Amino acid sequence: MLRPSAFHEPHPEVISVPKLRSTAAVATTMSALAATSILTGPSAAEPFSTTACALHRTEAHHSEGVDAWNPAYTRPVGSLDAVLIFLSFPDATPHTTPDELTADHFPATSRFFQQASYGRFTLRPHPLKRWLRMPKPSTAYAMKRDWSETDRAAYLRDAFAAADRQVDFSRFGVVYLVADPDAPGVDSDATKVVNLDTPERLDGTDVRRVVTVFERHPPDRLVLAHETGHVFDLPDLYHRPTDGEGDWDTYVGDWDLMGSQFGLSPDLFAWHKWKLGWLDPRQVACVRGTSATRLTLEPLAAGPGVPVRSAAGAPAFGLGGGTKLAVVRTGPDSALAVEARGSAGNDRTACRQGILVYRVRGDVESGAGSVQVVDAHPRSQACWENSVYPPLADAPLALGESFTVPQDGVKVEAEGRTASGAWTVKITPELPG
Repeated sequence: MLRPSAFHEPHPEVISVPKLRSTAAVATTMSALAATSILTGPSAAEPFSTTACALHRTEAHHSEGVDAWNPAYTRPVGSLDAVLIFLSFPDATPHTTPDELTADHFPATSRFFQQASYGRFTLRPHPLKRWLRMPKPSTAYAMKRDWSETDRAAYLRDAFAAADRQVDFSRFGVVYLVADPDAPGVDSDATKVVNLDTPERLDGTDVRRVVTVFERHPPDRLVLAHETGHVFDLPDLYHRPTDGEGDWDTYVGDWDLMGSQFGLSPDLFAWHKWKLGWLDPRQVACVRGTSATRLTLEPLAAGPGVPVRSAAGAPAFGLGGGTKLAVVRTGPDSALAVEARGSAGNDRTACRQGILVYRVRGDVESGAGSVQVVDAHPRSQACWENSVYPPLADAPLALGESFTVPQDGVKVEAEGRTASGAWTVKITPELPG
């Protein structure tokens, strides 16, 4: 199934932008979470007190390593303020208003993160109320998907200059530059997160990355949530064909927002929720040894509406605070992840429910297959009329089914359901022979 091209970003997602001003970068420090790599021990599903299955963060762009947080990125825990700056051009009169364009993306973007984080993260938008005029016609910036560094730097330089007197950048952790969608030079394929080699110094703060938004009105569904995920160090999970033709969704299909904002089950993988700090260590189980291990997995997504909270007022975790992710270490930089996917919250339009298995690589670049869903039903497909990739739409194990992961020799069995809706799963890490 082909998708509109506005979503796809060139690989790699990082765009090096020449220095916009002569400024010195401010050093940023952040405490890292220590982890050790332990690949031996008794067969057991144990919490991550030993971090035995935590992949190391590598130099790969948007590495899926979870043993330490990359201090160059803001971690989305607590509240974060975002500014929306609306840019018009001399060669066009906007047909929309800033309020209309804000409504294209909010509250949908904030709601997505609120539900995905179980209430642990709130993104607060602060849109400007009027257009800011760029000094050059929209066509002068030569916007396109694989935008040249020179043209992109010129656009950013003029956008920062136009906004500097109107915006106190020190107040905001996320910056959205929203272009007039009806200007003749605006190309929706150019929507992207731009990482600055040299941070832009504005109002006493370093702006290290911005989201350049060139979406149509109305835009692609959840496109801004996807781009904001990059601001938090999440990788692209789609596969960009080298010739531009063919399927983009062969890696993860519908199963994560960073693969497709059109997905039927776009909630973030439990691995990403662990990486972002939305799962407690006790909610991640490391399956070790070679004997069979049984454990109970709660469905990944929180229910609809306001996230569930405990009696003490603290954020709860969907059906409770139980295990959301099981991990089997398969190599120095690889692991299998096992989670339960349902039809609630961000996954309310899911094609299939069940136990989803996927491979994770900590040493693979964004857009190169750092996560790949394992298809438990490789000879069938589902929801062909609205899935982004029907061959993976029925990837999860249904109740009573079992599957042995090719190459890794790990057997996963969906044995039962509890009264609360959690799944009882049996995992045998290494099958003999």
